[in-house]
Amino acid sequence: MACSNDPKSSGDSRIREVLAQGVVIPAHPLAVNAVRKLDERRQRALSRYYIAAGAGGLAVGVHTTQFQIHVPQVGLLRPVLAIAAEELDRGDAVREMPLVRVAGICGETSQAMVEASLARELRFQFGLLSLGAMREKSIQQLVDHCRAVAEVIPLFAFYLQPKVGGIELPYEFWRGLCELENVAAIKIAAFDRYRSLQVIRAVMDSGRDDIALYTGNDDNIVIDLLSPFRFMPDEPRGERYFVGGLLGQWAVWTASAVAWHRRCREIAAAQQAIPRDLLCLANEVTDANGAIFDAANNFRGCIPGIHEVLRRQGLLEGNWCLDEREVLSPGQAEEIARVCAAYPHLADDEFVARHREEWLSG
Repeated sequence: MACSNDPKSSGDSRIREVLAQGVVIPAHPLAVNAVRKLDERRQRALSRYYIAAGAGGLAVGVHTTQFQIHVPQVGLLRPVLAIAAEELDRGDAVREMPLVRVAGICGETSQAMVEASLARELRFQFGLLSLGAMREKSIQQLVDHCRAVAEVIPLFAFYLQPKVGGIELPYEFWRGLCELENVAAIKIAAFDRYRSLQVIRAVMDSGRDDIALYTGNDDNIVIDLLSPFRFMPDEPRGERYFVGGLLGQWAVWTASAVAWHRRCREIAAAQQAIPRDLLCLANEVTDANGAIFDAANNFRGCIPGIHEVLRRQGLLEGNWCLDEREVLSPGQAEEIARVCAAYPHLADDEFVARHREEWLSG
């Protein structure tokens, strides 16, 4: 189900329709065993879990998958993308609407072009382009880099917060990016309201109503999904909304997230007043994310925190990462236990327990 480079192709139009409607896209973790080698059985089980939970797609090779897999000597990028592609094929075989396939792309232009070609070869439709390796480049050089990669694969542009390796990306960058026809969506994960507003304003100022906005602000997910955005009293360009999310937080408790994402979208589409219980939910989700992502320690334990929740559900064998120094912070396990006990309605433990052995088999 590979998409064409032509942004007007029928396959691309169909997947753009899915993007515009808004879906839950978990940022896919990497399952490794005690000796920090790829655990293919559990890697497949995670993909099966997300698809069965109702996710509308998967993002693989992104920050949550651990950027180390992009190092050629590690040798994991192709096998990890290939495993996900096979499981996405299985999911598409029993669905009417296609699953969104996003591959993380890293490095300077030469590496990014190679990774974009690999993603296309493995039937991914979009490249989530990290600009962390380009931090010394000018705005024009960054836009040129994006243009080159977009000629290979449509872009799911990405504002990654600086605390976990992202770079400052001003309004001028986003305004220039919107001039590239093959930009399909933007994931805003700045974890900063000022920066997030700059991106949305740039999209609206460009006149592009075909760029889907996806939240990556794990600290503000529910409010992002419910909030209308406009930048003048009688906004002639219409209000814009985040239609979905591409989130590390959605790598856990996915079935529950699918349900409340749907409710948020219904309320936003109907322009209804935000119910009090959703405002409460917003704070609960942020509190849970604070524990899982280790906000108290500048997010140092964010990936092992995700792994720890999946370990407690039996989907992962341990919370290991490729880098043996990447571990839970002191007190983080207790914080995760606290939010699990405080917000059982956010979890999907029963759903996972019913299907876990099925996902782990075959």
